[in-house]
Amino acid sequence: MIKTDVARERIERPPHNTAVLFQGNMQNQGYTITRIDLRQYLERKDSQLGDYSLITAFVETDKGSVEMKYDEGFRGSDALESAATLLRQYVGLASLINRALIELQE
Repeated sequence: MIKTDVARERIERPPHNTAVLFQGNMQNQGYTITRIDLRQYLERKDSQLGDYSLITAFVETDKGSVEMKYDEGFRGSDALESAATLLRQYVGLASLINRALIELQE
């Protein structure tokens, strides 16, 4: 089961880029989290603004997976790595996990 808050047609193809934030086994609120990725889908290109990116967070657990919108817009050529760095350096990863587990519980 994969839950999502993104229109399926936006994420039905493979992402253009992926940043692995976690891979292993982590226990949280009765779930075993095995993988956390950020996925970048390039949706269009503007001659002045550059690429329009949809960045999603994908969280895989033993009780299902969720892919949630993390960010979108004209964010530059390093949009995915900037988002991944932000999550790795601050408490963003814990917030992301909590948000994903709430989605799975609903």
